Amino acid sequence: MERERSAIVELFTKGHPSREILKILKLPLNRRKFVYRTIRRYKVTGKVEDRAKSGRPCSVTTPSLGKVIAQRIRRNPRRSIRKMGLDLKVSRCAMTKIVKRDLEMSSFKRKKVHFLSQLVKEKRVARCKGALGWYAVEDLEKILFSDEKIFTIQEATNVQNDRILASSPSKVDEKFRYVSRIQNPKSVMVWAGVSKIGRTPLVFVPQGVKINSINYREMVLEPVLKNIGRDMFGGTSFVFQQDGAPAHTSNVTQSWLHDNFPCFITKEEWPPYSPDLNPMDYSVWSILETKARVNSHTSIKSLKKKLCQEWNKIPLKTLRAAIEALPDRITRVVQNEGGYIE
Repeated sequence: MERERSAIVELFTKGHPSREILKILKLPLNRRKFVYRTIRRYKVTGKVEDRAKSGRPCSVTTPSLGKVIAQRIRRNPRRSIRKMGLDLKVSRCAMTKIVKRDLEMSSFKRKKVHFLSQLVKEKRVARCKGALGWYAVEDLEKILFSDEKIFTIQEATNVQNDRILASSPSKVDEKFRYVSRIQNPKSVMVWAGVSKIGRTPLVFVPQGVKINSINYREMVLEPVLKNIGRDMFGGTSFVFQQDGAPAHTSNVTQSWLHDNFPCFITKEEWPPYSPDLNPMDYSVWSILETKARVNSHTSIKSLKKKLCQEWNKIPLKTLRAAIEALPDRITRVVQNEGGYIE
């Protein structure tokens, strides 16, 4: 800053006007006020340094304390602002100002994820690099992304953001104040697929039926997938994606897909443990769950009906946006050396 001020004053003393100074120093137009103020200060004080500021100087939220706090957070980002304040004998208000205003940091929740060994991370990186080359050749509109999810009849809730407005909790009706929970609620497993041009119908797995290779083929692949090419893609070929669930990667399933759908992402191509790379996992399922489980259901029948209604209401542009984000997410996994991404 002082170097720029000195250059401005030097040019001013040589007779250059403000507009020429901007051009000579290649300063943007939004720095005009800075040039004018520098010249005005020089005319009044004969100096380029900051004027003495009025008021009491900062004695707590100083840059030196900010460096100390930054170093502590860098060593252990799980440190508590309150405990750091007690250790440094600084008020919580001052600590909050330093962390949020000066260091521009915010508090984030830690997330539970599947453990990734170094070998798995290396596989994720290698297969993601292959996927980037593969997606460069294949059009994303020709890919059908699929997945399964279990839905319960209980109301869905977000512990962090599900709030109620009231002057006092006691003045709120119980149906809004509490979220009921029971042990082993009734649930249903749902299979579905999405592409940039449409969605499959929801497939509900009957109660008590385990998704193994045979059931997966008889309930999903043969009755649904064989018709997708005609119903969704107009008879043209498409690419089928599935994750690494045992029913998907078994030799029976892989052989059936080889015989009936030559264009599919094999178990050797899809990155392992990658819900962060499936649009169904990182976007579509959460949208459906939020809409379909806004209230508790009295039966599985009611839940299925609501799921079907809300499934068909999800805008196509939402599905397209989720799929279009995939190449960028794959790139970030590679940059993150195989680790999970948000």
